[in-house]
Amino acid sequence: MGEDVKRTTYARVDRQEYRRKVQVCLDVFERMLAQSSFEFDHPLTGMEIECNLVDDAYQPAMKNSAVLDAIADPAYQTELGKYNIEFNVPPRQLGGDANRRLEDEVRASLNAAETKASAGGAHIVMVGILPTLMPEHLTNGWMSDSTRYVALNDSIFDARGEDIHIDIDGPEPLALVSADIAPESACTSMQLHVQVSPDEFAAYWNAAQVLAGPQLVLGANSPFFFGHQLWSETRIELFAQSTDTRPDELKTQGVRPRVWFGERWITSIFDLFEENVRYFPSLLPEVSAEDPVAELEAGRTPHLAELRLHNGTVYRWNRPVYDVVDGRPHLRVENRVLPAGPTVVDMLANAAFYYGMLRALADEDRQIWTRMDFAAAQRNFVEAARHGMRARLYWPGLDTVSTEQLVLGELLPMAYGGLDRWGVAPDIRDRLLGVIEGRVRAGQNGAAWQVSTTRALEQRGLDRPAALAEMLRLYCAHMHSNEPVHGWAVG
Repeated sequence: MGEDVKRTTYARVDRQEYRRKVQVCLDVFERMLAQSSFEFDHPLTGMEIECNLVDDAYQPAMKNSAVLDAIADPAYQTELGKYNIEFNVPPRQLGGDANRRLEDEVRASLNAAETKASAGGAHIVMVGILPTLMPEHLTNGWMSDSTRYVALNDSIFDARGEDIHIDIDGPEPLALVSADIAPESACTSMQLHVQVSPDEFAAYWNAAQVLAGPQLVLGANSPFFFGHQLWSETRIELFAQSTDTRPDELKTQGVRPRVWFGERWITSIFDLFEENVRYFPSLLPEVSAEDPVAELEAGRTPHLAELRLHNGTVYRWNRPVYDVVDGRPHLRVENRVLPAGPTVVDMLANAAFYYGMLRALADEDRQIWTRMDFAAAQRNFVEAARHGMRARLYWPGLDTVSTEQLVLGELLPMAYGGLDRWGVAPDIRDRLLGVIEGRVRAGQNGAAWQVSTTRALEQRGLDRPAALAEMLRLYCAHMHSNEPVHGWAVG
């Protein structure tokens, strides 16, 4: 969830000083982009996987503190809900056979974590929204013990001045009112990072925005929330609504939401940080002791703590990241589009498609965003979240086409070429992109399998809660097999 905070309440003077420091940090960042040396000679990729915890009956297990104590590995951390944990995969280069080692390491780590968690009656599930999560699970005692989460919850509601209304359409529409940000905890994702140079950042971010729709078409895995079948990737709309700081009047005025796709192509990473400062008031106004101007003028690398903290409270689906490691600054694109799951190989296939397409689009002589309205990329994103594999997306030169036409005819060849440019070993490239091809030909991603299996179980006489629990039991068995989701039998 980002940088730590130490307080849950703030005075007016805190917000005034924080605003001043954020602007100072922004000015220093602009100077650094013009004159500093950023680390990008050996670009690294990274991955974070947010997971859910269930008990032996496949109901949410509110015990992440005990599970993390049992796992005893700093790669695993707390998340917003007590039934959530996060697994941080160490950064690495993308080329060669790195993905083979990555798959082995991720599976071994998750299996070891599952063994330790299960000794205490909990099991780890990688899925976008836990299908068995119901309103009664998010009443008292759902939030992890963390000052940051309390402060974030209070700040969002202080900004709104009223309860949050969740209203999501779909086959079984859902409307509810929440007095806290508990629904946000239902949204668990896989986050992909790629380190880039300042000069290349705009091209990679623009490319990531173009790819957001195709990513969701292929990877949707969140069709149920509170027992209702909603969007193929319900997590997208649920996250947006559950963290919205705007009452209806501000929405009507066109005030931007904090969960934001954006509104334009960029020419520099500075555009994004400047928008964050210009459009969004502080949520967590923690002020550090660092003087970023003095640090820069002394030849040291400023950490820009306020700018980074503020950036962490603007929830872009493709977020810019400034970070400092071993005294060297670097920039990353953080892709937050995909849900977790269904299997490790499915997630790595999603990552391979993303990284391959990202490189292919960023390297094009006539870059695609010069031929595509930004609004078209956003429409693709929403269409894909709603309909998953059944979505029809716009692509320059093709107009609006089916998933099969777009992915098989246009995107997969580009992804192959992009992975070749990264230097990925051909056998690994072919295996992972073969998973994507198989998924498209079968028309089955995680969301499609969840819906079809739940319907089949209901046709056999199970009511919705029982069908969801049984579906999740089958899902977990398949998840541990590491067989790609497109090959899972329905029911």
